[in-house]
Order: sequence, then C-alpha cells, then structure tokens
Amino acid sequence: MKKCQHILILILIIGLLLTACSSTDQSAAPEATKEEDEIPAWFDMPMKDVQTGETFTISDLSGKVILIETMAMWCPTCLKQEKEVKMVLELLGDRDDFIIIAMDVDPNENATALKAYIQENELDWIFVIPSIEIKRDISNRYTAQLLNPPTVPMLIIDRNGDVYGLPFGVKGATALHNTILTY
Repeated sequence: MKKCQHILILILIIGLLLTACSSTDQSAAPEATKEEDEIPAWFDMPMKDVQTGETFTISDLSGKVILIETMAMWCPTCLKQEKEVKMVLELLGDRDDFIIIAMDVDPNENATALKAYIQENELDWIFVIPSIEIKRDISNRYTAQLLNPPTVPMLIIDRNGDVYGLPFGVKGATALHNTILTY
C-alpha cells in the first residue's frame, strides 16, 4: 500500500512539473516600473558574463534598451523562448543600443555548465548567474514569479532606466521585436 502511495505522489509531482514547464500563459506580468527617482538596488550589483568573464552592472549599461530574461538550463520553455530571442536578434540586426541578459536563476546550476549550454544551443548574448541579493531585490521589487523559469518571465529596461514586465509565457519573435522597438 505504501509503495502505491509513493508512486501516486511521484506521478502527481511529475505531472505538476510537466504542466508548469509547458505553460504558455500569456497573462501580463505585473507592471514593474521603478519608483520616481529611485534606482533599483540590483542595478548597481555586479554581474559576471559567464562567456567573457567581464563584470558589469545594469547601471553601466544606462542609455541602452535591455531585455532581461530569467531562465534555467533544465527548462524547455526557456529554450523555446531563447530560440525566439535568437530570431529577434536577426530581425534587429547589429545594434549597439540593445542588450540581452539571460539570468540563470537556478541555484543548482553553475557557470561551467551554463557556458556549455550556451555553446550547445548557439546562443549569442550575455548570460549571468545572479547573486542571491540580485534575485532577492528583483523578487521583492517586482514579483517572485520573475524567478520562475517555466513562466519565461522577462523585463525590459528602457533608455531612462524604467523597468517594465512583459507578459508571462513564450513570446514570439515578431511580437517581441515590435515590443522592443517601442522602447
């Protein structure tokens, strides 16, 4: 009897995980704008590009449009979104006023594995493993849902440093391209 209960619980957990990973809910992320004249703390916290080893902050990138995606290597909807982002880069062409930063928010993943993932999937933008302080500030300031990779959360930071949440779910390349152009 106990063995059947354990199997049932395992099946339920797997079902929940599969449901979460296949979600394409397009419900809107909460409006994530900065308060008047307040720079979010995470803008000044250092991040390291796992491919180049360069350290930077969001504040270093002021005046540019920045697309932030939170992801995990195990998440199939994240990879689906990254393929759409790849197409967006093709649509935008070579621009120095637009930057994409993918934040691997899974605490069990590391820079070495992430670098291999980037190469294997031929992704060509900045990938970082954010500190717990960055994740905490993002979660507290906007919503903890932004740290849930299967919902493929994204933020856009405009040239003025204002932060906007995009709808949850996989965003198509054309729609994402058009959204980026408005900032």
